[in-house]
Amino acid sequence: MLLKSCCIYSVGVFSILILISGIALVLSGVFPRLLKSVVEKEIVLKNGTEAFEAWENPPAPIYMQFYFFNVTNPLEVLDGDRPAVIEIGPYTYREYRPMEQVDFQENGTKVGAVNIKTYIFQRNMSRGPESELIRTINIPAMTVMEQFKDQPFTANLISAYMKSTGDGLFTTRTVGELLWGYEDGLLTALKKFKPDLDDVFGLFYKSNASSDGEYVFFTGQQNYEDFARVDTWNGDSVMSWWTSDECNMINGTNGASFHPVVTKNETLYMFSSDLCRSLYVLYEEEVTVKGIPGYRFSPPSKVFANKTVNPANAGFCVPAENCLGSGVLNVSPCKQGAPIVMSSPHFYQADEKYVQGVFGMRPQKEQHQTMIDINPLTGIIVQAAKRLQVNVNVEKIPVFSQTGNVRTVIFPVVYLNESVVIDDSSARKLQKILVQRNVVVNIPFMLIGLGIILGGVFMFLMCRQKVPMSTVAERQPLLSS
Repeated sequence: MLLKSCCIYSVGVFSILILISGIALVLSGVFPRLLKSVVEKEIVLKNGTEAFEAWENPPAPIYMQFYFFNVTNPLEVLDGDRPAVIEIGPYTYREYRPMEQVDFQENGTKVGAVNIKTYIFQRNMSRGPESELIRTINIPAMTVMEQFKDQPFTANLISAYMKSTGDGLFTTRTVGELLWGYEDGLLTALKKFKPDLDDVFGLFYKSNASSDGEYVFFTGQQNYEDFARVDTWNGDSVMSWWTSDECNMINGTNGASFHPVVTKNETLYMFSSDLCRSLYVLYEEEVTVKGIPGYRFSPPSKVFANKTVNPANAGFCVPAENCLGSGVLNVSPCKQGAPIVMSSPHFYQADEKYVQGVFGMRPQKEQHQTMIDINPLTGIIVQAAKRLQVNVNVEKIPVFSQTGNVRTVIFPVVYLNESVVIDDSSARKLQKILVQRNVVVNIPFMLIGLGIILGGVFMFLMCRQKVPMSTVAERQPLLSS
């Protein structure tokens, strides 16, 4: 009987100890901190780690879609009417982007690499073949006219040549030519006087099977928040195109990777060689992709606002006080002087004057917003879409009759959607990690649950122990009588 009582009271004491331990572990957050510490140490750019393999050769399929704006009223535009365009696309390419020439530096704290990008046309995912014709702004001609508009003698010679060849403000070219390059007659003629001039033009000329520059990244070995952060690009830690130190800074990763243990209140920075600038994204909402939880981040309108709304963007005015409105960025300084202006597709988040300036613009958040869905524990991108639009700054240049009476307008040419969704194999691996994470994090709650169950068992046994004793006491008088 004594042994039985000892066992019962041991269960009670044990239940209390387990319950107290579980509550203490919940309040102290030991297991979440332990898990965070393990993840921070494991996710490093180092040979042999899964993080390095995914960074070096991304397993998820990446697709680049191009949507062109076909001009429907070229003659009316030359007479001063509002341009009218029709969106044509997508023309889809599978993108391969392995890191090559990988070179670890400074005891493994940094790694140098070039990101070679190759595009393979996907006819079954495209509107039509690359041979389809698009009528759009003649960017080589517009670039030449802009560069020589203040040199009347040379400008008149160029204008006369353009008249003789029929070159004008608009051109009709195939999708393949506009993207990857074609020999331009005007540039070929100018090459005779400027031998270093490239007479081939393409919106992404020399971008296929080539890199966007030499990078040096931090590996995250010293600080997990530095994982894949860009240290230098083409040997420089800052840019020189813009008019302020803040705007010339190279901040964040290249947008393909992010550090682990991401929180909702973080500001994530990225450097975009396409935009020739750094930008940032903020938390927007929670999402689920293939059963994996994620945080959606996107750039707020303030990132591309003009200096009136966001004074920090004053440095993007080039020349220094020549500021465009919100939502557009003049990148001509880093595009060999071409009058290229970047924006979000259909001028999403831009000033209304740009949307109204071209008939056919219909900005929609779901289709035209840049967004990144990140698993907060590992920092792995589970889904992303980078959406940018290439425009040309068009204006009347009196010395060139080819511009007619065209109104000053930011003219859309093409927009791209570079998207990725985590592949099934990577998703399964990540799901296993998250299951293990949930088990570890919930250990304290399991202990609390076990303590409550044992406490219930203790109470039950105590009640069972008291019932027989009372029954015996009641029967004693009957026996004595």
